[in-house]
Amino acid sequence: MRTISPEDPRLMIPSYWEEAKSELMKRDRIMRKLIPQFGDLQLTARGDAFTTLARSIIGQQISTKAASAMWQRFLEVCPKCTPLQVTRAGAESLAGCGLSKRKAEYILDLANHFKAKTVHPDKWAEMDDEDVIAEMLQIRGIGRWTAEMFLIFNLLRPNVLPLDDLGLLKGISVNYFSGEPVSRSDAREVAANWEPWRTVATWYLWRSLDPLPSEE
Repeated sequence: MRTISPEDPRLMIPSYWEEAKSELMKRDRIMRKLIPQFGDLQLTARGDAFTTLARSIIGQQISTKAASAMWQRFLEVCPKCTPLQVTRAGAESLAGCGLSKRKAEYILDLANHFKAKTVHPDKWAEMDDEDVIAEMLQIRGIGRWTAEMFLIFNLLRPNVLPLDDLGLLKGISVNYFSGEPVSRSDAREVAANWEPWRTVATWYLWRSLDPLPSEE
């Protein structure tokens, strides 16, 4: 499913990326023009499951800059970002990082699920996408979009199509429909040509809007 860069053992790179690029360029004229624009850039992932999800919750509905600042304040309280450290910190300390009461509750619920082993991150790499999503949806503050972002950026799954993602819909609109608005149905129809590499095509459409990959 994935390989590890020898330069950085924390950095995961998808072993399927070159194959996916080649196939997408053969069958999709937009991808044929788009993919070469980004050279050797590719999807990468860092971090463990708990850290990735905690950061996703903290970053919900705020700007990237604000999310980064809040994450740094969170790490001052929970520098190791473990479930035990979060539960020991408690809601009051989490709120002191600038988190809303609701987000503090979400982070605590995430920690409690990990501690109680009601979710199984050690098994997610072997589970089907929908089974992973179903487990994650048990956690307060995690919806389908967050779960799909986790599949893409943490598990590096090759065939995720996040239809609730505004960047994906805008990327399809700009590149395939001359800027006209697109529906989820339109997006699904375009993406049928990308199987089984919908993650890769989605990533390139994100890059078409924002050439620099975000740090996940």
